[in-house]
Amino acid sequence: MARFTVLIAAVVLAFVVAVPEVTAKKYTVGENKFWNPNINYTIWAQGKHFYLGDWLYFVFDRNQHNILEVNKTDYENCNADHPLVNWTRGAGRDIVALNVTKHYYLLDGKGGCYGGMKLAVKVEKLPPPPKAAPVKSIGSVSMATGVAQFMIPFALFSVSTVWDAILRMW
Repeated sequence: MARFTVLIAAVVLAFVVAVPEVTAKKYTVGENKFWNPNINYTIWAQGKHFYLGDWLYFVFDRNQHNILEVNKTDYENCNADHPLVNWTRGAGRDIVALNVTKHYYLLDGKGGCYGGMKLAVKVEKLPPPPKAAPVKSIGSVSMATGVAQFMIPFALFSVSTVWDAILRMW
């Protein structure tokens, strides 16, 4: 019975103090078709939101393709003569870390751009979390006060129950 109480107390305590976690997202470019010619990467990127800290994961034949970041004009003309960054590391499994809020213009500099191997993404800051709903008043006592009056003693009871169970295990 004591272990069941400890489990319940731990779950409730975790729920009370849980903090939402924001994590970066890894996008496999082209999904299961990867970084290859004759794929419309503009369509692939539609509906996706790219945020600061996300990653673009490219899978390709390293002997035939690469990943170059270029300016907008060079992107539009498939010109790979003046890359801003060469993201290719030689393994054909390369990552572009989206660490700056800007437009990224990426293309294959070995001729694949003419076959559609180019991708433009706009990286934005993560939007702020939604605002909490205003606290509604119940008579002269707000809901927040009522919840706090219940949760604080409950949380203290839960912590003391967990501590008691730990001491009994020793």
